[in-house]
Amino acid sequence: EDFQAAEETTFVIDEVSNIVKEAIEGAFGGHAYQHNKVNQWTTNVLGKPFKYIVTCVIMEKNGARLHTESSCFWDSSIDGSWTLQWENKTMYCIVSAFGLSI
Repeated sequence: EDFQAAEETTFVIDEVSNIVKEAIEGAFGGHAYQHNKVNQWTTNVLGKPFKYIVTCVIMEKNGARLHTESSCFWDSSIDGSWTLQWENKTMYCIVSAFGLSI
């Protein structure tokens, strides 16, 4: 019971990873890059007792480079972050999720 309570109030990277991967594949996994669809594709909802900050960069594969970085100051025993780089033949997607315990 204590483990389950901790699980509900802790940012669990494996769980967020699975949710984001499934969301990416479901939203545009089988599609080619379309700039007019980016806003629709970046919509994502997570449902746990956290304030979430989710950034999503979708970029066409065209030889350009992209560098990202983040820095956080928080309680690492309950808050957390996770980043995924995903790609298909025509685009890259980088999703960063930050969970801040309420």
